[in-house]
Amino acid sequence: MSTYSEEYKLFLKKQKQHRWFVRFFQIFVLIFFLGLWQIASSLGWINTFLSSSPWEVVQTTINLATTNELFHHIWITVYETIISFSIAAIFGFLFAALLWWIPTLAKIMDPYLTVFNSLPKVALGPLIIIWVGASINSIIFMALMISFIITIINIYNGFQAINPEYITLMQSFHASKWQIFWKLIFPGNMQTLINSLKINISMSLIGL
Repeated sequence: MSTYSEEYKLFLKKQKQHRWFVRFFQIFVLIFFLGLWQIASSLGWINTFLSSSPWEVVQTTINLATTNELFHHIWITVYETIISFSIAAIFGFLFAALLWWIPTLAKIMDPYLTVFNSLPKVALGPLIIIWVGASINSIIFMALMISFIITIINIYNGFQAINPEYITLMQSFHASKWQIFWKLIFPGNMQTLINSLKINISMSLIGL
């Protein structure tokens, strides 16, 4: 026998209907976009040499799969993403922690982080190829340039957003800086860290 009230059952039903409603329109928007893209390419509204078409994408994917090249290219992209994502996440977190630990260093680095983050990194692609070489290293380097600074800024801003009264309270109990970081700053920014990882992986893919 159910212990839920009728009001709660109605609430759950509306929540389920809302999820289905959102899911339906997510799929609808995708199908509508692909359909419009295919119609535009078939009728010559767009240049298929530049924008291709859904059908050509499907044909190319099938051809790559039959020649055993598809999974090779997928693996290369996944490998590059894992490398750039891991480096940016680990060293971005460590650098953000260092900036929080040494406020003077944070003040010194602040304008440089801002300037570097605003650089048109994709436009620097030709220079990166010259510096690093036309290899997988230049691809990973590009991904790092895009994701590393954003990771540092997001995590550091999260560290700074902790209520200073909590820090003062821990200091009144003679907590060390390491204890403040490990017991307050780090656990208080778990959601920030997760969000930074989400942004990091998307930025890494953009860089690749």
